[in-house]
Amino acid sequence: MNRLEGKAVLVTGGSRGIGAAVALRLAEEGADIALTYQHGAERATKVVEQIKAIGRRALAVQADSAVPAALLAAVDETAETFGALDILVNNAGVFPTGPLEEIGPTEIDRTLAVNVRAPFMASQAAVRHMGREGRVISIGSNVAERAVFPGLALYSMSKTALIGMTKGLARELGPRGITVNLVHPGPTDTDSNPAHGPNAAAITGFTALGRYAEAAEIAATVAHLASSDGQYITGAVIAVDGGFTA
Repeated sequence: MNRLEGKAVLVTGGSRGIGAAVALRLAEEGADIALTYQHGAERATKVVEQIKAIGRRALAVQADSAVPAALLAAVDETAETFGALDILVNNAGVFPTGPLEEIGPTEIDRTLAVNVRAPFMASQAAVRHMGREGRVISIGSNVAERAVFPGLALYSMSKTALIGMTKGLARELGPRGITVNLVHPGPTDTDSNPAHGPNAAAITGFTALGRYAEAAEIAATVAHLASSDGQYITGAVIAVDGGFTA
């Protein structure tokens, strides 16, 4: 399929896990891909090489999403390199856990900077480059809707903020033909949350389908929203969670 032929995409945090799966799927659909990474240049390079092997242009930009100047520079570099920026996927995130009393201001500030401020500022910068049919897609979390384990208050709060951002931006950008949507993945098999990890059995038990998702299954929904097939979807919060929140 080439539903995204000629489109230019930026995926933040695109060197591994869901971000890498999204970058590869959108490249398979015909898009040129830029991705940001904080650490792990080797992983980012590998994703870039895979995208180029598909026949698409690719770019990796080292940028800490907690640093506004670096994030905004990545947006502008994407648009300059590809001559456009049509699709932004806000994927980069941090996953703080722990008892309420042990969470300090530094951890609070970084979580809100990466999980809330960065998607807002990246969206703000990206839409300056977008024409009609632009897309802003953010990756949230199922725990924004159902925090079944203790120690998730800060993370859940940060991901819940994306619901308000998505709905507000959808209203504001709709007249410009830009859609804005939010995907809430459920348990997904990645290196940070493997399907055979120590807590996997308990986590799986909360899903209706009784299994983890593959990262490619999350990417498939992102691809739909990014394409013309998703042109009438905006302001939506879509759970791809195997029934975790059912």
